[in-house]
Amino acid sequence: MNSDDAKLIALAIAGVGLLVLLITKLKMNPFIALLLAALLAGVGGGMAMTPVLKAFGDGMGATLGGVAGVIGLGVMLGKLLAESGGAGVLARRFNAFFGPRYAVWCIMTLAIAVGLTTWFAVGMLLLLPILITLTKESGRPFLLLAIPLISCLSVMHGLMPPHPGPVVAVSALKANNGLVLLWGFLIGIPIAILGGPLFARLVVKRMEVPAPEWNVEETTAARSPGFGLTLFSMLLPVALMLCATLAELTLPEKHGLRAAAAFAGHPVMALTVAVIFATWSLGTRCGHPRERLLKFTESSIATIGMTLLVVGAGGGFARVLKEAGVAASMGHMAQAWQLPPLIFGWLVAAFIRVATGSATVAITTAAGVLEPLLASMPGVNRELLVISIGCGSLFLSHLNDGGFWIVKDCLGLTVNQTLCTWTVTETIVGLSGLALTLLADALLQTL
Repeated sequence: MNSDDAKLIALAIAGVGLLVLLITKLKMNPFIALLLAALLAGVGGGMAMTPVLKAFGDGMGATLGGVAGVIGLGVMLGKLLAESGGAGVLARRFNAFFGPRYAVWCIMTLAIAVGLTTWFAVGMLLLLPILITLTKESGRPFLLLAIPLISCLSVMHGLMPPHPGPVVAVSALKANNGLVLLWGFLIGIPIAILGGPLFARLVVKRMEVPAPEWNVEETTAARSPGFGLTLFSMLLPVALMLCATLAELTLPEKHGLRAAAAFAGHPVMALTVAVIFATWSLGTRCGHPRERLLKFTESSIATIGMTLLVVGAGGGFARVLKEAGVAASMGHMAQAWQLPPLIFGWLVAAFIRVATGSATVAITTAAGVLEPLLASMPGVNRELLVISIGCGSLFLSHLNDGGFWIVKDCLGLTVNQTLCTWTVTETIVGLSGLALTLLADALLQTL
């Protein structure tokens, strides 16, 4: 690592610092802030302005080309789940199964099921009335159920495809979708328990928060879907992606069934099949006219326009860092410090997360930084690298994170209460996730 490397890394830090200033202090649109930060890093690194803009556009296009369809289809599926009343069906059945005594595990199971295919904010709003109702029926402290809910939703959002951040990382690092899902469950559920029910037991001894009032609206469907069909509709894309991985691991390369499974298990195709099936199972079968279903899908896409821009801008920022030589300099730093790739990926994602407040931007940028370095890092488990980056992207959420304010408003907390609950939960999840990822990698090395 030489003086040029130090200069480029300092420019990257300055670019992220500019992001913090523009987003948190000046309340600038995140897309514009990412573009200005990219200009600072690129021009400061010796690039002319026009090549910086070209690199930004190329990175944005490459990122969205791989994930825009997945994100859009995932939002459509979440909208169908919400409008059909399927989330309520799952809640009632899980509550009856677990009973008031095990209300914590009930809300965690619901959060995992709903969080697999819905955005954090969507899952939060879907499950909030269920959380409040379950709190009253079980007689348990509100935070004892609320903290496990946000912990599970956060882990699903940060680690599991088809959420945008993990999808970007899988695409950039050329990881296997099915194996990422498998490791996401094996690592994600334990860290969600650490940051959820175990941490919540300590919180409720020191903090008492009443459940907020919530008026639950009736579903607009003529009838609610059945429990089994709702659960099947939600887990269908996950099952297709896992089948593709199993076929890849067990069947010969030119086997016809393996090719068919790979096609059906591609994230875009898996979600397309799931949305088409859900249009019937959660839509027309429940009495929704086709015109209303079309309106649902169109309105769901309309809500994520800015998110897509920010996701693309994160990829553009990462491309500028790469073209300016920052990515190579960070690689030199990692080699000089002899940092293992999993730790390096986690640190990059955590740094960007704390600076910008966006888990998606953190994953997107970190994956872009790590992508050109993989050629010089033989033997790296790419799936665990995706998980490590995802855990880093969840670390230390605070006031510059939109999720912070969603949690605060939905749960009726003060800023200090949110810092003592949500922020600590995310920190536990991020650190314990890194520890379990390193443990999993060490075990694989011995096999």
